[in-house]
Amino acid sequence: MIYKTLRIGLIFGVLTTIMACGAYSFTGISIDSNTKTFQVNYFQNTANLIEPGIERDFTLALQDLILNQTNLDLVKSNGDIIYEGEIVEYRIAPTTATANNTAAQNRLTITINVRFINTNDEDADFEKQFSFFYDYSGSAQLVGSQKTTAITEIYERLTQDIINASLANW
Repeated sequence: MIYKTLRIGLIFGVLTTIMACGAYSFTGISIDSNTKTFQVNYFQNTANLIEPGIERDFTLALQDLILNQTNLDLVKSNGDIIYEGEIVEYRIAPTTATANNTAAQNRLTITINVRFINTNDEDADFEKQFSFFYDYSGSAQLVGSQKTTAITEIYERLTQDIINASLANW
C-alpha cells in the first residue's frame, strides 16, 4: 500500500515538473505569437581597421543563430523583427608586455553597433553596442586558423549577447 502511494506521488511529481517546464525555454527566448519573421540587414564595416569579409561573416552568424534558436522565418524585407547596424571597431592591441618591452599578449576586439526593431512592440526597440575580445600570444601573428578561431569565438559571444538583449526575457 505504501509503495503504491509512493509511486503515485512520484508520478504526480514528475508530471507536474514536466508540465511546469513546458512553457519554459532553456534559451530564455520569448517571442510574441504575432512575430513570425525576422530580417538581418547587411552589417557594414565602418571600423578604422578594415578586415575584409568580417561584415559578411557576422551577418551570416547572426542569421544562423536566430534560425537555430527560434522558429522564426528569415526574410529579406518586411520582417517582424529587424536587425541592422555596423561593425564599428576591429582593433588589435597589446594587453601585457614582457621585460623587453614587447607584447606578451595581444587582444583582438570587435564592437558591433546594433539597431533592433520589433514592428509588433516599439518598446522593445533599441540601439546598442556589443563588444567582445579574443586574447592571443604576443609572439603569434593573427593570420590563418588563429584569426579564424578568434573571429569565430568573438562572433559566437556577440551574436548570443545580441539575441539575449533582443529576444530573451531575463
